[in-house]
Parts: sequence; structure tokens; C-alpha cells
Amino acid sequence: MSIIEAQDVPCPACGTVHTFPVAHSLLADRREDLRAAILADTPEPRGMLFYRLARAFSIIYPLGDPPNYEPDASSSLEAMAAARGVSADALAYDLLLEQDGHALLLQTIANYGDRNLEAAREMLVDPATVPALGDGGAHYGMICDSTYTTFMLSYWGRDRRSGRIPLAELVRGLTAKPASLLGLADRGHIATGMKADLNVIDFDRLSLKAPRMVRDLPSGGRRLTQDASGYVATLVSGEAIQRDGAPTQALPGRMVERSSRLAMAAE
Repeated sequence: MSIIEAQDVPCPACGTVHTFPVAHSLLADRREDLRAAILADTPEPRGMLFYRLARAFSIIYPLGDPPNYEPDASSSLEAMAAARGVSADALAYDLLLEQDGHALLLQTIANYGDRNLEAAREMLVDPATVPALGDGGAHYGMICDSTYTTFMLSYWGRDRRSGRIPLAELVRGLTAKPASLLGLADRGHIATGMKADLNVIDFDRLSLKAPRMVRDLPSGGRRLTQDASGYVATLVSGEAIQRDGAPTQALPGRMVERSSRLAMAAE
């Protein structure tokens, strides 16, 4: 799944707007004459692939806050536009102007053929699966993988209407299973002599906020980040590195070196 923001739709007219700061761009985007020009625009050939992806309205949905990662077909932009008697392009344009121009849309590119997460659930409960995500680099501005652990616990363990996964299995899948896979025998369990990397969680409060775009990479590069609540404390080697969402000054973490034991475990 990926996230779409206003500048993800490449077109010449859009370029005349989004070179300005967000506040100025937002005012320009709301001008009816410019709105009409952008909606009537077509991309240059080099932007055609992203243009087509950004207009796949049958698999694009309002993301919402809190975010809804399992939307049904009736809430796709294609279905919403048909119900309202407007074009999907116009609806997407207007939705992206919400939240002062910071609204995001969800695009379900893969593993969502039946308009639900059952395919993902089938993979998650397979004994051979170790849940993990990682896409550090090329797609910082399209997806946010860092909160998959919070989503696993809150959605699959508590909020999903049906087909929830037992919490103990989710915790094991996020702790003991990956530690075992990597040969890290000193973590993944709570026991005397273990490393004491722990999360203290208020499970009833555990939740995700909507993703938000920040531009703090070199040269103003953008990336998605996402906040979570419900984490009372995080301990590394028994020392708290955050309390109630605020970092402490403690930095006890160390780089894990790849030993021969880890190499054999990976093989």
C-alpha cells in the first residue's frame, strides 16, 4: 500500500503551482480557473506511468485519521465519485486540499485483490512467516514501514471485526521469532540473563495517527512519518530510552555485528 499526496500527480500545470510554499500553493490550487486547467491537463510522456497509477481510482481511498488500512470497495474514489455524480479526478483534487493541503490518500497496490486483508492474514498466520517490512530509501515519500509493529498489535490483535490474531502469537512474531531467525539468543524473551529490550504498552490506548509528510532529508527531501500513542516506555538493555512518547537522553543501543553464528542462522 502506498500514500498519495497532491504533488504525486505529475502534470505541467501542477508544476506551476507546487514550486511555491504550501500556503501559497494551497491558495492557488483553490482558484477555479487553475483547478479546471489542472484537471484538464495531461502529463508529459516521462510521467505517464505515475499519472496512470495516480488515477487508478478503483484502488484509491481517503486515508482518514485514524487511518483506515482495510477500506471496502464502496469507499474507493471511483465509487464515491459515481455516487456523487462527479469525476474521480475532481473528487481526488478536492480531497487532497483538505487539512490545509496536507491530506493523504491510500492506494492499495498489492495484496488487496479481494478488497480486504485476508490474503495478508493468511500469510501472517503461516508458521513459516516472520513479519517484517523495510523500504529505506527509494520510497520514503510513498510508504511508512516503521509503524507496522503498532498496526500488528492494535489492528490484528484488537480492532479488526473478525479474524483477529491471538495477541500472544503477535507478540511472539514480533520478538522471539525474528530473534531466533537472526541467531540473537540473548533477546526475544523475558527471562533472567536476557538483554531486557522491552516495550511497556498500554494496550487499550495503543493507536496510530495518520501519516504526515516531513521534509527533513538533505536538499529538502520528503519522507512519511507516523506517530503512535500507548507506549508507556521503551527499554534497551533495561534502560529507558523513551517514556510516554518522549525520548530520554539515554542511548544504550549498540551495533549488532554479524558473527559466524548469525551468518549460519541467516543461511
